[in-house]
Amino acid sequence: MKVYNITDYGAVSNGEICTEAIQRAIDICECGGTVYIPEGNFISGALFLKSNMTLYVDKGARLMGSGNIDDFPVMGYSFEGREQLCYASLINTDSAPHENIVIDGEGVIDANGVELFTAEMKENHGKRGRAVCIRNTKNLKIRNVTIRQSPSWCLHLIYCNDVFIENIEVHTKYDENGEKYKHIFNGDGIDVDSCKNVKIVGSIIASQDDCIAIKSGRDIEGRRIGIASEDIIIENCSFKSGFGIAIGSEMSGGVKNVFVRNCDFQDTHSIGSIKAVRGRGSYIKNIHYENCSLINRNTEISDTKWFRGAIYVDGFYGYDEFNPELKEKISEETPEVDGIYFKNISVDTVAGNAVYLCGLPEKPFKNIYLENVKARGKYGMVTKNIDNLQLINVDVKSKVN
Repeated sequence: MKVYNITDYGAVSNGEICTEAIQRAIDICECGGTVYIPEGNFISGALFLKSNMTLYVDKGARLMGSGNIDDFPVMGYSFEGREQLCYASLINTDSAPHENIVIDGEGVIDANGVELFTAEMKENHGKRGRAVCIRNTKNLKIRNVTIRQSPSWCLHLIYCNDVFIENIEVHTKYDENGEKYKHIFNGDGIDVDSCKNVKIVGSIIASQDDCIAIKSGRDIEGRRIGIASEDIIIENCSFKSGFGIAIGSEMSGGVKNVFVRNCDFQDTHSIGSIKAVRGRGSYIKNIHYENCSLINRNTEISDTKWFRGAIYVDGFYGYDEFNPELKEKISEETPEVDGIYFKNISVDTVAGNAVYLCGLPEKPFKNIYLENVKARGKYGMVTKNIDNLQLINVDVKSKVN
């Protein structure tokens, strides 16, 4: 296996922008080769990986976004469920099919998101970029690296199959000193977007928004493309801030067979959320959360249209006002939720409901199971429009009398 040290191609860690040198190493990397980023702080604009290569960010190395908006061209990406113009991310693939890409090493990928957020919002030629955005790739591995400070979502996977993520850290809310990044919002940790056969294990995520969000397109465009997110395992992970593991609300290509196991949530607002609203259509099926615990002392958010409980299933996500009894006509825009399981779950939160389950009156959500669940919340449990809700050894209490 040949190694391509970026310093051999002109990259320097003295504050100069090294985009051309790093991209040159990537472009000439032979099949099975490794592009190596050594110890040091290397500043770069958007980089584009290719098939059959490894990007290795060594211990003590930091790949840093330049902060110059001109280094991140506006291109077509899928974002928030629609194909639209976005600023390129720090690490990308183009839209062509790729295979056998590895990102590894004990170093840091830092998108310089605070600076880029301000510039991209001001110029407003596209949606904000991510730190890492990998598209249309089969056999992707991401291991050991720390990814942080994205202007938007931190790690975004689009139309990927056979993905293995192990022992990474993702930080979109706080810097290394525990200071909150300024200005960044909608800063998800990992977004799995119309992907199949994904495994995320042994990782730490401290997010400004959803820790992990599983998506598959939005409304008519998402239904037309019709690529589901399915066969996803998330296990032995720790979550330090944010909104837990969310399904939707962009889920118009369908989501099924998701298994969340043996995960720990500290100062996150939720363990799991299922968000399937009118207009999306399609389905969310066979979702399992098992052997998970949450302790939340964060009172930044208590109960809003974006967050209604530590365990929540919501057909009115994002609605300022709604009537849960008022039916609408069933159509292809009406989502289906069937088979949601919470087993061996412990919740202790100062924010919002312990459990919130609210389906649609015209098409109630079906087959929701809570087994061996002990939940303490600011408020207790809310249930509306659920067919076949089964509670086995469930203990829910409110902290507000």
